[in-house]
Amino acid sequence: MISPYPPLRDGIGNYAVQEVKLLRAAGHDVEVLSPEPSAAHHHLELASPRGPLALAKRVGAYDRVIVQFHPDVFFPIGAGGALRLQITAGLTLAFRIAADVEVRVHEVDYELGRGRSVLAKATRAMWARVDRVSVHTEAERDRFAHAFGFSRDRIALTDHGASFVRRARATQAEARARLGLPDDTFVFLSIGFLQPHKGFDRAVRAFAHLGPGDDTRPRRLDVVGSVRLDDPNHAAYLDELRDLVAETPGVHLHEGYVGDETFDLWLVAADALVLPYRVIWSSGVVERAHLYDRPVIASRVGGLADQATVGTLLVDDDDELLAAMRSMLGLGAGATTPPIAWPHGDRDAVLGEIRSRARSERGSALPRHTATGAARGGVEGVRAGARSAALRRVPPLVLPAPVSARPGVSAVKRVIRRLTAWQVDPVVDQVNRLRQALIESAESREG
Repeated sequence: MISPYPPLRDGIGNYAVQEVKLLRAAGHDVEVLSPEPSAAHHHLELASPRGPLALAKRVGAYDRVIVQFHPDVFFPIGAGGALRLQITAGLTLAFRIAADVEVRVHEVDYELGRGRSVLAKATRAMWARVDRVSVHTEAERDRFAHAFGFSRDRIALTDHGASFVRRARATQAEARARLGLPDDTFVFLSIGFLQPHKGFDRAVRAFAHLGPGDDTRPRRLDVVGSVRLDDPNHAAYLDELRDLVAETPGVHLHEGYVGDETFDLWLVAADALVLPYRVIWSSGVVERAHLYDRPVIASRVGGLADQATVGTLLVDDDDELLAAMRSMLGLGAGATTPPIAWPHGDRDAVLGEIRSRARSERGSALPRHTATGAARGGVEGVRAGARSAALRRVPPLVLPAPVSARPGVSAVKRVIRRLTAWQVDPVVDQVNRLRQALIESAESREG
C-alpha cells in the first residue's frame, strides 16, 4: 500500500491504517510505503521526477498494489506543467509494471484529464494503466469516468467508513467532562483541518446570526483542528478565523491536532456537527459522525449528498445553513445571514476567491479583538486585540517550495534546500518566534 502513514498527522494516513488492519485480519501480508519517514515499512520521496521511477523498480515484487491517491503525495504544490508531465510519465511506468493496481481516489483534479494538451493525454494514459479505481460516492464515479475516459465498470464504490471503528466508548456526559464542556449546553461542532475550503468561518458567521434562543439551554460552537499545510494562505485564513471567533460570543477555537480517541470524544460530546465545506470530494468526518449517530449539517458539494444518512441536513448557501442550525435548536427560520456568494464546484475558483477576499480584508479596518484578547475579557481584551491585529495580518515566514517548471531545476533546488537547511531553518524559526513575541507583547497589558 502506497500512502501517507502515521505518525504523520494526515487524514488519509489514518484511513490507510484502518484498511491495513482489515487486510491483515483477512489474512493478507501487507507492506506500506510512505512518502516520508513514518511507521511504514518503506519510505520513498514520491513528489519528484525520480520518485515514481524508483517506485517502478519496487512494485513488480508484489501481487497487488493499492494507492491511497491524493495529488499532494505525488506532485509538489505549485508544480508546473513540465514537472507534472515528468511525474505522470513515471507513474504510468510504475502502474504498467505492477501486476495489479487499485487506486483509492481521495482527491483529484478532473481538469487535468480534459482537453488535447500533452499533459491531458499523458494523464489519461496514466489512469488507463490502473486496473481498478475506487471512489466513495456516485458523483465522484461519474466525474472521474467523464474526465479521464475511464470505464465505469472499473470504478468501484467503496463506503468511506467501511474500515472505520469506534475509538471512544464514553457517554456524552463523560466525553464532555473530559473535554471541559458544560452538560446543559447545546454543542455545535466543526472539526477537521483548518483550511479555507472547509468553510468553518461560515459556521461561525451563521452562529452569530442565530438570534435569541432558549435561556434554559445555552448553545455554543466549538471549532477544533489544526493547519495541515505550512502555507501562507492557510496561515492567513487561520488569522482571519481567530479574529472571527474572538468577536463572536459563544464560539470557541481549539487549535492543535487531536489524536484519534480525542477526535471521537468531540463527536460524542457534540449535539450536532456543522460542516459547511466550500469544496470537498467526500468526508471522513461525516462518516465518523455516522458511527456515533450524530446529526450533521453539511454543504451539498462534491459527493456529500451520497454520504448523507438520516439526520443529515444538506444546505446550498449561508441562509440555508443558518436555517438548519436554527432547526437543530428547535427555533424558527429567523433572520437570514448577509448574502455571501461563493462559486461552487470549481476548486480553483473558490480558492481564488478566498485569496482575493483575504487580500481585501487585510486592507480594511482592523477587527475588534483577537482570541487572546477575548480570553481576558472586557475592554482591555478588545484594545489588546486591536493593537496586535496589524502584526497578525503579517503571515508567518514560509520557505518557497523547491519546484520549477523547467526540467531538472526542481532537483537542483531540492539539493540546495537540503544543503542550506541547517543555516536557513533556524533563521525562519527565529523570525516566526519574533513575530509571535511581538503579538504577545502588543496584547499584554504592558505592551
